[in-house]
Amino acid sequence: MTALVYLLIGVALLAAVVLPQAIARLPLSTPMVLLGLGVGIGLVTPDQLQWIDPRTETALIEHVAEVTVLVSLMGVGLALDRPFSWRDRGSWRRWTATWKLLLIAMPLCIAAVFGLGWGLLGLTPAAALLLGAALSPTDPVLASDVQVEGPSTTGDGTETPTAQGDPAGQDDGDDIDEKDEVRFALTSEAGLNDSLAFPFVHAAVMLAVAGSAGGWIFRWLGWELIGKVALGLLVGVAVGALLGRVAFRARPRPLRVAEYGDPLLAIAALALSYGAAEIIGGYGFLAVFCAAVTMRSLERGDQYQAQMHGVIERLERLLTLAMLLIIGFATARGLLAALDWRGVVVALALVLVIRPAAGLLALAVGRPPRADRDRLPDQLRRKVIRQERAAVAFFGVRGIGSIFYLAWALEEHEFTDPNWLWSTVTFTIIVSVVLHGVLATPVMDRLERLRDRGGHACRGGRLA
Repeated sequence: MTALVYLLIGVALLAAVVLPQAIARLPLSTPMVLLGLGVGIGLVTPDQLQWIDPRTETALIEHVAEVTVLVSLMGVGLALDRPFSWRDRGSWRRWTATWKLLLIAMPLCIAAVFGLGWGLLGLTPAAALLLGAALSPTDPVLASDVQVEGPSTTGDGTETPTAQGDPAGQDDGDDIDEKDEVRFALTSEAGLNDSLAFPFVHAAVMLAVAGSAGGWIFRWLGWELIGKVALGLLVGVAVGALLGRVAFRARPRPLRVAEYGDPLLAIAALALSYGAAEIIGGYGFLAVFCAAVTMRSLERGDQYQAQMHGVIERLERLLTLAMLLIIGFATARGLLAALDWRGVVVALALVLVIRPAAGLLALAVGRPPRADRDRLPDQLRRKVIRQERAAVAFFGVRGIGSIFYLAWALEEHEFTDPNWLWSTVTFTIIVSVVLHGVLATPVMDRLERLRDRGGHACRGGRLA
C-alpha cells in the first residue's frame, strides 16, 4: 500500500509539472485536470487506502488550506506590477476597479447568498450568512489563467528612485505597470478579498452563538470589521517596508540579501507578517498580502523580485496540488453525498447570476481609470471596456479560500447540517473551476485580439 501511495504522488507531481504548458492553449485549466485526477484516484484506489476527509479532519483541512492561501497571497502580492503609493491620488485611482469589487461587489454577493439561503431555501440565518461569507472571496490559488503571470523586472538589479515621504517606500520612477486591466483587477481583488471575508465569517459564528443580532453587532463593527483590518494593514506595510529596505538598501552589505539572491526572504516575510498580525489580533491574510505588495513596490525593476516570486510559485504549486487531490479524492468518496437541490441552486446562482451581476454593477459605478485602451478610437474603446467589465464580473473563481473559511467556522462552532455545507461549498468550487477553466482561455484570447485591433488602428494613423 505504501508503494501505491508513492506511485500516486509521483503521477500527481508529474501532472503538475507537465500540465501548465501542455494545456496552455486548450480550453482547460490545470486545477480542472488536477481535480479530475483526484476524483479518478478516489474511484480506482482500494477502500483500504485512507485519505483526508474534510468532514472528519476539519482542523487538518483548515490548516492545510490556510497555508495554501497564505502562500498564494504572498505570490499574488509579489506578482503585481502596478505600483501603489499611499500618498499618491493617481495610484489610488489606478486601483479603482479593485476598490469597487471589494466595497460593492463582495458585500452584494454575501447579501444575495444570505438572502437566498435564509429567505428562499430555509437555512438558519447563521448558516446562510456563513455560506455567503465563505463563498464570497475569489480565489488567488485556482484562478491563474485569468491573473497576472508574475513580476516584470529590468533584470539588471539597478536601483530605482523612491518616492519622498512615502512611509511604505514605494518608488514611482520606472515604467513597470500592469497593461491588462482584467488580469490586474482579478488578481488584486483575489489578494484582498481573501482577507476581507473574515469579518463576515466572524459575524456568522457570532450570530450562531448568540442566536440573534444583539449586542455583539457593535463589537463586530468596531473590532472585527474595522480594528482587525487596520491592524493587519499596518503590520503588513511595516513588515514589508522593513524587510524590503533591509534586503535592498541595508548599509551592512551582508544584510542586502537581494545582492546574493536568496529568495527565502519571501517566506520569512510571509511568516513574520502573518505571525505578528495574528499575535496582536489583526487579520494575518491581509498582512501577508500588504507585506508582499509593499516589498514589490521597492526596487520594482530588480531581478530579486522575480526570484522571490519564483520560490513562492513553486511552493504554491505543491500545496495547490495537495488541496486539489484531497478535494477530488474526497468528492469521489462521498463529499457530495449531502448535496440536494438547494446546494445546486446556491452554486449555480452564485457563479452564473449573483457574482456577474454584482461585478457589473460595481464596475459600472463611476468612470473607469485611465489606461492604455484610452488611446483607442471611441467606439472600440467603449467595446473593450464593456468586454473587460464582463470578463472581470464573470471570472470570480471560487476555491481554497472557501474551504478554509468553512473549516475555520465549523471548528469554532457547531452549525446546523455541516455535511450539507461541505457538499454545497465543494460543489460550488467544482462548478466554478470547471466553468471558468473552460472559458478562461477563449475569453482572454478574445480580449487580446480586440486590443490588438486597437493597436493596429493606432499604428495605422487613425488616432490623433
